[in-house]
Amino acid sequence: MTETIHPMNITIFGATGRVGQALLTEALNREHEITAVVRDVSRLKLEHERLHVVQGDILDPESVEKHAKGREAVISAYGPKFGMEEELLEAARSLVEGVRRAGTKRLLIVGGAGSLITDEGVRLMDTPSFPAEFYPLARAHADAYEIYSQSGLEWTYLSPAAVLEEGRRSGNFRIGIDRLITDEIGSSRITIGDLAAALIDELEDPYFMGSRFTAAY
Repeated sequence: MTETIHPMNITIFGATGRVGQALLTEALNREHEITAVVRDVSRLKLEHERLHVVQGDILDPESVEKHAKGREAVISAYGPKFGMEEELLEAARSLVEGVRRAGTKRLLIVGGAGSLITDEGVRLMDTPSFPAEFYPLARAHADAYEIYSQSGLEWTYLSPAAVLEEGRRSGNFRIGIDRLITDEIGSSRITIGDLAAALIDELEDPYFMGSRFTAAY
């Protein structure tokens, strides 16, 4: 017998980005009620009877509290602009404070892959082949991860594969914890659609409460 999933009332930050929009689509397809918090409501063109687009700011704990209150979970797919990587830490602190104030225990974050451990035993971001221009963002994601891990909330942090590709969900991917997942030729990749599916799977059927997980082919 297939277990019936109870539709949830959730808030999503970062809904205008590539991952955020995929999360919206995935969650709506699974009949969840969504409040999408964006700085500029005109940037989100998607319309749906279960989607409520509101103006807010992830960097403001009061705004986070307002839009998290009464929700069963908060999801963040927030990503800063290039050169403003330190905003990730500000966003992490704001999310933790606002979600705590709102009394919403569940917090799920789509973060970075840089702090995943490779087969060589070092973080991906510390390998010689890691692009130097992406190191500040990877470091900020790693520091933000530490903030979430010490939050005391029911948090879950999803690190993507090393390469995040455009593409729809297949539903076929592997799940890991702290190690970078690679295929038989050493490639680590996943589509945005499948990354979104992995996070909504975790939302509906929690397995990595208080921990990080990763998804790749």
